[in-house]
Order: sequence, then C-alpha cells, then structure tokens
Amino acid sequence: MAYFERTGETTFRPTEHVSGAWNTAEQHIAPALGLLAHAVELDHDARRGDLVIGRLSYDILGKLPVEEVEVEVNLTRPGRTIELVEAVLEHRGRPAVLLRAWLMQPNDSPDLQATPLASIPPPEAMPAWSPTTVWPGGFIASVEVRRAQAEPGRAAFWVRTPLPLIRDEQVSQVASTAGLLDIANGMTVRVSPREVAFPNLDLTAHLFTEPRGDWVGFDTSVTFGPSGIGLTTSVLHDAHGPIGTSSQILSIRPLLRS
Repeated sequence: MAYFERTGETTFRPTEHVSGAWNTAEQHIAPALGLLAHAVELDHDARRGDLVIGRLSYDILGKLPVEEVEVEVNLTRPGRTIELVEAVLEHRGRPAVLLRAWLMQPNDSPDLQATPLASIPPPEAMPAWSPTTVWPGGFIASVEVRRAQAEPGRAAFWVRTPLPLIRDEQVSQVASTAGLLDIANGMTVRVSPREVAFPNLDLTAHLFTEPRGDWVGFDTSVTFGPSGIGLTTSVLHDAHGPIGTSSQILSIRPLLRS
C-alpha cells in the first residue's frame, strides 16, 4: 500500500492511510504536502534537473476529503541559478493547498559547513511512542514514532513510515520527508485535541541540506498566544544532524462542551 495511487498524468487517488486526525473523513494534509513537492521535482527534472529545493512554503486553504485530487505546476520565476515554482493541489476544481518552492543551484562548500543548531539523540535512544493514543486516522496509524517529551508542547522525536508516498513510483528523499513534516503539530500537544482544536493554516520548511535516511527528526516547540493564534516550530534532522527548520501557524479554537 501507499498514501496515493496515480490515476492519470496529474491526478491521484488517496488511500485509507491518508485519513486525517481532526476528522477521519478528511485527508491528513501531510501526504498531500509530499505529493506537491514530488510534482515540483518532476516538473523541474523534465525541464533541466540541476537545482535542488531550498524552501517549501505551503498554504492550506481548506478541508480536503479522501477523494481524488489533481496537481498543477507552474514556473513563476525562471533563472539560471534559482527558480520559483508554484504548485496547486485541487479537489473537483477547488484549490485546497498552494505551494511556492524556491529551487537553488547547489555548490560545493564542505569547508564552510557549520551550524549552531543542536543535534537531538538518535532514534534508538528514544522510547517508542504511539501517537494513536492522542489522534485517530489512517495517517497517524501508519507512522512509527520515537519521542522524548520534556513537557507538553516541547519534545524531540523521530518519525518514519513503511509506506511509499505514491504506489509504484520513485519519489525523492526530499518529497518523502515533506510528506511527514506536517505531523509536527500533533506530536507534543499542549492540550488535548478533544478540548481545544489547533489546526495549522500553513507550513514553511527551509532545508540547508538534503535529508538522508528513513527517519525524520524534529526538535519541536508549540506556543499558544493570548488571542487564539499559535505557532509550532521545529528544527529538522536526519541521522547526520540538523537539516533545516519548519514552522506552522495555528488557529486555536476551544471546543464547546455539552
């Protein structure tokens, strides 16, 4: 099984493993983000194939049922060493997710490599944790998580999945990683999602190196502000150390109790 099955040149059908955490009749947006990154890479490889993704900036426009979707990619800003590419994921003609991706020319800079970002312990040093104790849905059930939680809203954790993003289709490590990034907002909740809803409206990831390996690491902090707005921020890791950052703006909505 996989998260999506290709049904046409630009169309994809989600499987049951895409069902969401807030509502199991809707898609968890994480696999869709990976699908858009994959579409951007396919478009780029068909045109030239010499640039790499440095930024993925997604806007989530609304809920997405577990039904067939279509992806369109357009080159917004062509260039010799950088490109800005836009992609949209649609359901029945309605845009559901927008992506603006910067692609950049890689250069050799091993002598300059350095970061003050701290590494997190490896997966084998963290206890296994099942996110199904907090969240329902096929996507959450499909992943393996190892987590060291300091307090609600603050944790380091690793995530991987045995499922490919698209059935019988080669997908890059960047796109596979992008398909897991949106999970960050639910892995160290400040309050139970049965008491407060806190969906994210966007996700922006900056990558200063391409990820390697199956595990994606997160050093994550969740902040709730005083006026219904929150923020989830993560330093992203692979087995070799930090690889970038991601952020998600949150809409905090206390749920009515009967």
